Amino acid sequence: MHSIKIKSYAKVNLTLEIVGEQDGYHLLDSLVASVNLYDLLVIKKRKDKLSRVTMHGLGSESIAPENNNALKAAEAFSAEFGVNGVDVTVYKNIPIGAGLGGSSADIVGVLNGMARLYGVEDRAALKTLADRLGSDTGYMLNGGFARMQGRGEIVTPIDTAAKLYFLLLCPSTSVSAGACYRTYDERIKNGDKKEKNTEKYTENAIANLREKNAEGVGRYLMNDLFAPAASLNLDVQEAYEAARSFSPLGAVMTGSGSCVLAMFETKELCDWAKSRYKGKCRAYVAETVTPDYVEKNKKKSRWRNPFWLSEEEIAETDGE
Repeated sequence: MHSIKIKSYAKVNLTLEIVGEQDGYHLLDSLVASVNLYDLLVIKKRKDKLSRVTMHGLGSESIAPENNNALKAAEAFSAEFGVNGVDVTVYKNIPIGAGLGGSSADIVGVLNGMARLYGVEDRAALKTLADRLGSDTGYMLNGGFARMQGRGEIVTPIDTAAKLYFLLLCPSTSVSAGACYRTYDERIKNGDKKEKNTEKYTENAIANLREKNAEGVGRYLMNDLFAPAASLNLDVQEAYEAARSFSPLGAVMTGSGSCVLAMFETKELCDWAKSRYKGKCRAYVAETVTPDYVEKNKKKSRWRNPFWLSEEEIAETDGE
């Protein structure tokens, strides 16, 4: 195989609890899920150790090579596994700076694509590399529903057939993750209390998810970074209020912002809310994407990674 196409999916944080601090890093407890909003990557082998990344869409063309995480991922993969480089073309569709993991999606798209092209099957080593490249990339390497803890490196997949539906409202302005966490720390230092009670939101959300109780999941949507983000960017508060105005099962900001999601019982209700939204945010209807297991033969089954295209789609690129 000389080239491959990869759909690299966005993620949403349905809960994000800050539960402590260690070595200067915040410790999280978060229910995360992949959604069917993705960047498309076309990855081709090179005959040397160099890698090159070309970006298209959403202003990504202006990202400097030294700041391009997809390029860093390709170079790190080549160095880690001793293989040649790749030419990568990224067609951006995940909003940048929205808390949807767009940059991490490109990292894991490159890692998954290069693993497939160069026959690297050591998923543990790939996970270690992903963790070095970003806080949520280890989770996004496989995606689906999961509980993400620690600095993001502790990932516990959640085996469920549940499907959740969202209206995503993404302001054109972003929130600096670093500034958001600093503001959170300042608020706590100044005596502000977390805007929640003693309930364990992540645990309760997961329990309801396992029961396929979307209404129950909606009750426990929360994000400790929302108040800091809203104080830094008024568009976040505006998006949240707009999301709540449609009476969803629940609404929450994802990551450190600026995207806000409203969760509904069906896709049709999401479409209805989008058709009536008149604000300035980019609006998307999305649903969760979960990995599936396919039987390779009677003795062995393999993980069907949601970041790979179907075998039919992959076959289209084999001759390139």
